[in-house]
Amino acid sequence: MQQNMNILLVEDNQAIATQIISFLEVQGCSVDYAANGKLGLQLALSHHFDVVILDLNLPDTDGLHVCAEIRKHANVNIPILMLTARDAFEDKVKGFGKGADDYLTKPFDLRELILRCEALARRPKLHQSTVLSEGELSVDVRAHQAKWAGQHFKTTKVGFSILHKLMQAYPYPVSRSELLQHIWGDEPPESNALKSHIYTLRKSLEGTTNRQILHTISNIGYQLKDLNA
Repeated sequence: MQQNMNILLVEDNQAIATQIISFLEVQGCSVDYAANGKLGLQLALSHHFDVVILDLNLPDTDGLHVCAEIRKHANVNIPILMLTARDAFEDKVKGFGKGADDYLTKPFDLRELILRCEALARRPKLHQSTVLSEGELSVDVRAHQAKWAGQHFKTTKVGFSILHKLMQAYPYPVSRSELLQHIWGDEPPESNALKSHIYTLRKSLEGTTNRQILHTISNIGYQLKDLNA
């Protein structure tokens, strides 16, 4: 079972939402929640998610519209799982036409929900290169090397893991809790350890790039910016 998925749930039914969130968190997922389409779209376009679970019927707008807007404006291809009480073939055709990746008809088994989320989250990784490149920064996961403008620079083991996670999420920020889980799993160290590793990585990056590209985002986490020389 794939662990540590970051999931956005857009669902206006509070009872259903509570049930889904509780189940996913027990499975080790991190879940952000929006009760309407406007907030759901805002979150989808400003944070990194492995999967968006999107209800078709929302109080302020149709889920199809939210799906289409995510596809139109997102810088990455976010897998979208539509939840719907409509099981007509024509409704599914409309959803897939707007960019949905999968459909789940209510009522559904929560075990099937997470299996579908795991399958969707794996798709972008199936053909993912072992070298991540954005602007002048590149991270070679297999060789465990980082480069700026073609020049190698040193990182610690933890620093490289942080940099890798930030590059995967680019251009979106990564939360502190997500980094803690990514690096140390369910046994995080004392509270200042992450801050210390961020400081060391930032100094290494600044010494190489001659400017700040690793930013602290208040009340959220950390983000890479200004990667073009």
